[in-house]
Amino acid sequence: MSKKKPQAPDLSYLNLSGNMAVMYQLSPEKLIDEALLNKEGVLATSGALAVDTGKFTGRSPRDKFIVCDSVTEETVWWGDINFKISPERFDGLFNKMTNYLADKKIYVRDCLACANPEYSLSIRVITETAYQNLFANNLFIRPNEDDLGDKPEWTIIAAPGFLAIPEIDGTRQANFSIINFTRKMILIGGTGYTGEIKKGIFSVLNFVLPTYKNTLSMHCSANVGSDGDTAVFFGLSGTGKTTLSADPNRRLIGDDEHGWGNDSVFNFEGGCYAKCVDLSEEKEPQIYKAIKAGALLENVEFFPGTKEVDYSNTAKTENTRVAYPLEHIDNAILPSIGTVPKNIFFLTADAFGVLPPISKLDVEQAMFHFMSGYTAKVAGTETGVTEPQLTFSACFGKAFLPLHPSKYAELLGEKMRKHQVNVWLVNTGWIGGAYGTGKRIKLSYTRAMIAAALNGDLNHHQYKRHHVFKLMMPMHCPGVPSDILDPATTWTNSEEYYMKAYELAYAFEKNFEQFEATSAAKTVGEALKLC
Repeated sequence: MSKKKPQAPDLSYLNLSGNMAVMYQLSPEKLIDEALLNKEGVLATSGALAVDTGKFTGRSPRDKFIVCDSVTEETVWWGDINFKISPERFDGLFNKMTNYLADKKIYVRDCLACANPEYSLSIRVITETAYQNLFANNLFIRPNEDDLGDKPEWTIIAAPGFLAIPEIDGTRQANFSIINFTRKMILIGGTGYTGEIKKGIFSVLNFVLPTYKNTLSMHCSANVGSDGDTAVFFGLSGTGKTTLSADPNRRLIGDDEHGWGNDSVFNFEGGCYAKCVDLSEEKEPQIYKAIKAGALLENVEFFPGTKEVDYSNTAKTENTRVAYPLEHIDNAILPSIGTVPKNIFFLTADAFGVLPPISKLDVEQAMFHFMSGYTAKVAGTETGVTEPQLTFSACFGKAFLPLHPSKYAELLGEKMRKHQVNVWLVNTGWIGGAYGTGKRIKLSYTRAMIAAALNGDLNHHQYKRHHVFKLMMPMHCPGVPSDILDPATTWTNSEEYYMKAYELAYAFEKNFEQFEATSAAKTVGEALKLC
């Protein structure tokens, strides 16, 4: 007996009641058929749908706006990542977009964010293309059929073919992504890059959960051990966040976005959006095996004359991606919920070569390094980056923070004290010298240090304090040569080492000056004088 087709929802609340054909809650198989029919993409030999997202193969941060009104005017961290747009401009664009879609075929999907039902957010995603709707199916949490059709809490409208007129609509250029916290709506136009959908909802949760639920929203991966202990991994692109959390001895909660509530860590999403550049079965077996029927590949190239993906080919972009549901990962936890974390890892690829391979942080140090979000952008993570560049990204995700970083840091400190969490700063970058002179620390050593922290082998008292950064460094760790645990001893010239260390310490201090007036910075206080 065939399953009853879900009935299309009432879209009149969006003024979408014209002559459009509404394709509601299509299965992945039917969405792929639609995408092929629409000539949006082709099937790779793996069975995954491969599409090109057009002009934009990544997010466009300078074209992300938040409606400035009574809800946001005094709460949003306005500046270089959160740009204001008026309610009137939003309403004008909303009317134009709905008129644009009124005589088209549209794809409508109801889904959820937040695996813990206590924090669940209902979402309706309306897209111009079938592949965008497949992305929403794969990345968000798939609801039961009984939960379909009701008016959602949030609505996303994504139309790559709709272009704004900047001088009329108040945007910077023809593409845009706009969040309206009062109307609970996200408008995305002029771009087919699906990451705008994903990060739009992440930005919403980064506002809603800390503000109304006293919940820390986190740009991190998370896994859980056989004893039920949860570990959280923060880190910017190129630091090893995905690689180090993909542990065959631990089960994956999620790879990118999580909340830390009263008694749990929970995934915001129902899938993964992984980078594909240089992907191989040997290096990333979980991701490689997840690329099968139902998955969505973006902006990849094929070997000539075939439909087999050449993951080393970055002719279109180095930001090649695949979106797949968590069910494609063998050791994923479903529902994606763990206990409060026992260990938190801040991953940084230090191109100065001066930070310890692993160090333990107290509460104040953890808040400082969380607000700093230091790493080096490495080659392959961003167009034009050919060698590591110093960067600070607050809370390891500055681009997605509607609130001031101090809000998230204060929540982190509060939860650390309450639950007695271990926080570790792990340098996955260089030792024995700066980039160009030293060498990248072996992945096997980093894995051994992570394992030692997780299983309690670093719960000893044999630590020493770093002279410049005041970090507590273990003097021994199973599986790691003791002579690399103090970075100063790995340099041939100690004077050069300390010059470089003080250079990085100064960069930390200059960056932190922007936070000095906040209560979080005052909590950190004198304990974090670096030199």
